[in-house]
Amino acid sequence: VQLQASGGGLVQSGGSLRLSCAASGPSLSRYSMGWFRQAPGKEREFVGAISRGGGRTLYADSVKGRFTISKDNAKNTLYVQIDSLKPEDTAVYVCAAKQVILTAPIATDPREYDYWGQGTLVTVSS
Repeated sequence: VQLQASGGGLVQSGGSLRLSCAASGPSLSRYSMGWFRQAPGKEREFVGAISRGGGRTLYADSVKGRFTISKDNAKNTLYVQIDSLKPEDTAVYVCAAKQVILTAPIATDPREYDYWGQGTLVTVSS
């Protein structure tokens, strides 16, 4: 599967963005999907993920309550709605796919993901 993230941009603190991750190839219904981010000078960080079936989500504590991940299998697209943006959310956001069985637990380790898209930059001004 090929992934392409989009929707990033410059936004003021407190604002909102919705990032998309469009997939081409096999249906996203085969995959658990994750969002990661990497800020300048920092390691790649788990943001959140959604199960293959879409019924379960898991978020990093730093984004819980502000980020909402969803998946539209019909459109073959993954989303993350980001609200109440903070300057520390500034990073390149990347989507990833992990081929799993339907009941597999959600993975937070980037090494467990099989496919990666190019990122989209989110910059939050204070």
